[in-house]
Amino acid sequence: MVILGLMSGTSLDGVDLSLCNIDENGYSVFAADTVPYSDEWRQRLAALDSASAAEYVRTDVELGHLYGHIVNRFLKDIDLPVDAIASHGHTVFHQPHHGFTAQIGDGESIAAETGLPVVYNFRALDVALGGQGAPLVPVGDELFFGRYDACLNLGGIANISFRDGARRVAYDICPCNMALNRLAADLGLPYDPQGENARRGLLDYYLRQTLDRLDYYRLQPPKSLGKEWFVDSFWPVVEASALPTVDLLRTVTEHIASQIADTARRHGIHSMLVTGGGALNRFLVECIEAAEPSLSVTVPDLMTVNYKEAIVFALLGYLRLGGRVNTLASVTGARQDSVGGCISGIVPNINPSLSEKYAKG
Repeated sequence: MVILGLMSGTSLDGVDLSLCNIDENGYSVFAADTVPYSDEWRQRLAALDSASAAEYVRTDVELGHLYGHIVNRFLKDIDLPVDAIASHGHTVFHQPHHGFTAQIGDGESIAAETGLPVVYNFRALDVALGGQGAPLVPVGDELFFGRYDACLNLGGIANISFRDGARRVAYDICPCNMALNRLAADLGLPYDPQGENARRGLLDYYLRQTLDRLDYYRLQPPKSLGKEWFVDSFWPVVEASALPTVDLLRTVTEHIASQIADTARRHGIHSMLVTGGGALNRFLVECIEAAEPSLSVTVPDLMTVNYKEAIVFALLGYLRLGGRVNTLASVTGARQDSVGGCISGIVPNINPSLSEKYAKG
């Protein structure tokens, strides 16, 4: 099946698109791109958690139409029949402990604009089953990247996936680009290129120790992070330190690296595939390697680095359309595995036969 994976991360960088062929043997990527959000959309999405109910619903629908326009432009010069779109949407609220999660970018609006079936709202069923609704990528980690002990994604949040005996385990480790990009903005930059500003900063041991003592890091998985925790618990600690921005970048980078290294040590992880925008932050990768010298860190080709999550969401859409498990209870803590995602538009006549090579918890 040819499926377009559509992904918007918590760092608000933009929309990742990956047009993939998914079959029994794995995947191949025909084309991929990242479309940045306009300043207006970036500001609108960042402020949506405090907007009125009417503004929230309007933004959900209008973002869906925007995604549809983006997809149409992306596919305009691609002479290839597309079977479906699998859209993660943009997370506004993620509070599984209160029984809800919300990813906007209305699937009906995407379907209306593109004329294609759309799978969306992947997390809600798992949360209704008592799970964290995250992470969802471990199914792809198991099927596509199982030769590594672990897969680490350095996006807005750093999350990890690994096999523990017969089960796949995954959870959010700590904030990543959500924090680093916010600090880089104080220097007039969208991000810190290769961590060069963090590299010239000074480590503040007191701030790092304070961050390391945050309650979340003592919780046992399954667990996940959202913007709410970052705003309420993490960022106030950073902001209260009143250090120069380059020193904050250095200290937060080393905090992230130390949390990742501690995770690898606790779980006996010796080889790790690292993807997401943070994999291009050379200083962050060096800090991870320095914090755990026995860990072999692999940063793959740029296509995999930049689009792994969009590729895996294409897989999740493929599995959903075939009625196959795409959410693992062993990862999320739900009562059972599930086939997550709503479907909009006309569903193609398919019968996916991807082998179920992954454990179901």
